[in-house]
Amino acid sequence: MIQLDAVDDGFSISLNGRRALLHSARAPLIELGTAETSARRRGGSYKLGERRQSVFKAKAWKLASARDGFIDVEFDGLARMAVRESGGALRISLSRYDRAFNRFTMRLPATPGESVFGCGEQFSRLDLKGSLVPLWSEERGAARGRGLASPLSSAGHGGTPHATGLGQPSFVTSERAYVHVGTNARCVFDFRRPRLTTLRCWAIPDELVIGFADDMPAAVGALSAAVGRQPPLPAWTWDGVWLGVEGGAAELRRKLESTRGAGVPVGAVWVRDWCGRTRAGAVSRPRWDWRYDRELYPDLPSEIAALARDGIRFIGYVNPYLAADGELYAEASAKGFCVKRDDGSDYLLSAQAHPAAMVDLFNPEAFSWIKSVIAREMLGIGMAGWMADAGEHLPVDAVLHGGRDPLLAHNEYPVLWAGANAEAIREAGKEGEATFFCRSGWAGSTRHAGAFWAGDRSAGWNRRDGLPSVIPASLSLGFSGAGIWHSDIGGDATTAWTRRSDECLARWAETAAFTPIMRTHEGDRPESNAQPWSSPAALAHFARLAAVWSALAPYHAETMAEYASSGLPPIRHTWLHYEDQPELRALDYQYLYGRDLLVAPVVEPGAELSNAVLPADHWVHLWTSREFRGGEVTIEAPLGYPPVFYRAASPWANLFESLRRSTRKL
Repeated sequence: MIQLDAVDDGFSISLNGRRALLHSARAPLIELGTAETSARRRGGSYKLGERRQSVFKAKAWKLASARDGFIDVEFDGLARMAVRESGGALRISLSRYDRAFNRFTMRLPATPGESVFGCGEQFSRLDLKGSLVPLWSEERGAARGRGLASPLSSAGHGGTPHATGLGQPSFVTSERAYVHVGTNARCVFDFRRPRLTTLRCWAIPDELVIGFADDMPAAVGALSAAVGRQPPLPAWTWDGVWLGVEGGAAELRRKLESTRGAGVPVGAVWVRDWCGRTRAGAVSRPRWDWRYDRELYPDLPSEIAALARDGIRFIGYVNPYLAADGELYAEASAKGFCVKRDDGSDYLLSAQAHPAAMVDLFNPEAFSWIKSVIAREMLGIGMAGWMADAGEHLPVDAVLHGGRDPLLAHNEYPVLWAGANAEAIREAGKEGEATFFCRSGWAGSTRHAGAFWAGDRSAGWNRRDGLPSVIPASLSLGFSGAGIWHSDIGGDATTAWTRRSDECLARWAETAAFTPIMRTHEGDRPESNAQPWSSPAALAHFARLAAVWSALAPYHAETMAEYASSGLPPIRHTWLHYEDQPELRALDYQYLYGRDLLVAPVVEPGAELSNAVLPADHWVHLWTSREFRGGEVTIEAPLGYPPVFYRAASPWANLFESLRRSTRKL
């Protein structure tokens, strides 16, 4: 039930007895205003600022109308606010405001001591209480702006603590509240004050959703329903690992034979350079002209068909950019399908040291064209999936079809990119057979993307950018309503001071074995990085973890079904099912996989022992069958035996126990 009550010099609005909004002349609920934006793009990162700001506070108010489930408040001379109850939540929208306003602020009551989770994929910090969180789709950067990141920062490749390509203006709190702001504009959420949360947007939102639930699983599920859930993965996903290989047809066969010969179950090969390769300094990247390279892969359609007969799918790579020296760029440019500059020329980005254009996805004809490219050049030759990379780079000074404001279109672009890939699959009649995974996104991307991945992580142990960072990233995205997520095993980005070691590769594989997708990546400098086939020991370790992951196929499917029905992500926070133990909220680097597996990955080099915090329950150590009743435990963690525990009462206990008995020993 929605209720408005008068308070000193203002009002409060409650939903089922819980206060959601509070207004007074001294502390206005909303502010509207104007500002000019300054923006500078360096590489894939942005420096955004404001100037000539004006602010108008909503002070005087009156109740315009009220009826069951609806309240209409007039802020004298500024705006009208409609608040309606729908689906167990408040839906708030503004009208009758000056259309010149391009800044919006709303202040929500907060609870001292609460935790805040979400805002999309956040790598540096899980509990956002006490933080100022900017939300804008951009490259995450390397090393997150600390220490050795300074050379990268000066080149435009450094990161900031909250930089993310998959932001979302949504969050949940430990008070079982959930909030979603319906806007594509840049947002800044301020969680620094104990009793106040401030939401600021660079546009007037279409709608805000505020709701309360009886418990945290229900709150996460409600937010997931509000933003949209991901479509299911194909059944073949868990036939075997997705093996990242590149270097041409001969190398593909050699690496595949090597890994399978060592007992690695391979369900798919992910071939990033199917379209050719280019180099930017020492870094190898795919060539952005979306046709198979006849030098590296002379008869790729036949190769894909032969792999399929052997039970192995082929997964490729694509992004919405076109190499300026490619055939597809010439076609798109001639048809006017590229993002433009003010002078009408194509906006060529200096991407990976090579000029490239962006497809103007706001142009319906260009949108249909890129779908046809995907259908013809990828699905048409038998691909079962692909990495749908990038999407974060739309310049804010670009000229777009229909006169779209690029500042507002920037965050929408990766949503359209995910939609184009989903429609290509659907229109080809391949739903349930083909899939794709994205690194960038915004609110709405979850309705399209079969999966997300953590993007170009550092191939090392950096807590903000390497192996440890993928754990809070997965948890924050799960709190935001997404469900199907994974990371590149071993990371991608290699620098002068960071190389992927055998140990890092092994520990990353241990983490990936308890996620929905287990996929390797050779990295941006394959010759500098340890690979699964680098040595007999590396192969034996990888084969063991791959066998564990494949044996969990029915459990993977169960976690997917639970996400589809309830919105609970497969990778979820330990506290989510143990809310009576508030101390668990502080855990950033362990997780539950589904309801019944607790995973505490080893994220530091040289560790033979590892700590895990077990909720009060009956737990069984997966590799030794030792039993625990909760609390902090120290457990042996040699390579190949990550700290994993299962609930003794789990209906899957027999499956988990069989892993200990049947998986090869190291």
